[in-house]
Amino acid sequence: MKKLFIIGCILLLNIASIGQSANLLTFEGSQGPGYGKHIVFICGDEEYRSEEGLPMMAEILSRKYGFNCTVLFSIDPATGNIDPNNLANIPGLESLESADLMFMLIRFRELPDEQMKYIDEYVESGKPIVALRTSTHAFNYKRNLKSPYAKYDFRSGESGWVDGFGRRILGETWIDHHGLHGSEGTRGLINGIAQNEKNPILNGVKDIWCPTDVYEVRELPEDTKVLVYGQCTKGMDAKAPVNLDKSIMPVAWTRTLVNEKGIKQRVFTTTMGAGIDLQNEDLRRLLVNASLWAVGLEKMIPPCGDVETLRPYQPSMFGLDKFKKNVHPGDLKN
Repeated sequence: MKKLFIIGCILLLNIASIGQSANLLTFEGSQGPGYGKHIVFICGDEEYRSEEGLPMMAEILSRKYGFNCTVLFSIDPATGNIDPNNLANIPGLESLESADLMFMLIRFRELPDEQMKYIDEYVESGKPIVALRTSTHAFNYKRNLKSPYAKYDFRSGESGWVDGFGRRILGETWIDHHGLHGSEGTRGLINGIAQNEKNPILNGVKDIWCPTDVYEVRELPEDTKVLVYGQCTKGMDAKAPVNLDKSIMPVAWTRTLVNEKGIKQRVFTTTMGAGIDLQNEDLRRLLVNASLWAVGLEKMIPPCGDVETLRPYQPSMFGLDKFKKNVHPGDLKN
């Protein structure tokens, strides 16, 4: 009886483990420059379809570049399905404890402290970050204002954390749409200075156009290196002319921060990156290159890396509450 009891306990633990892992996707790398390194992707926005775009990027970085990739989602705890409208639940963030890179696209989350602590520990560790689109305003604290992590709020007034995670770590918080949201796109303009300096993140990157609009950027910190500027286009078509009545804005940049322990933290940010934006080959290439740079593998960035998707990629249009319903993380790997 005692032996049966022990076996039963082991089975229950295994079932619990399966239930936890069912909330995420994993892609095991086999060969490539990133072999042995771990990227954790965090999907958590209700507008720009990170739950579609980031799994595709994870598969590219795993299958073609060798990284082990874990993809996390906002989850409805009642069903286990992906629910971008759930602002308070991204299970699996403990995966960050073994991560070499945090790759994120999240918007206005207010996670419970027991989840948020893993993001905070990762940020404070000085490990690298790749952040897309709404990650400049990743956190919005409305309920638990006394949380030790409320300083991450995009409107934070806390000393040393004014304007929160976006401003302190990435370099900018949410300001406004510079382009007309839903009617103007973004034409990428490669920074000639960075190109002439042969910045490896720009290897093979020549033609970026995105259907999402340009975000306003107020003032980036002095340590910022702008790689790509964005010009608004008069329409949401790759052939649409640029809108010369509007100024250009930075849309992709890097920073190297030095934390209190003297650790240098590499950060890449782009205000592009919606699921539909990632149909653009050179934007995918920019993100792959940025990931390699972030983990210190810039010498391994190829002149024009392979970023072809491994399966048909037909992302949904951006927009609030337009996500695909009743989708479980496991469905995305079938």
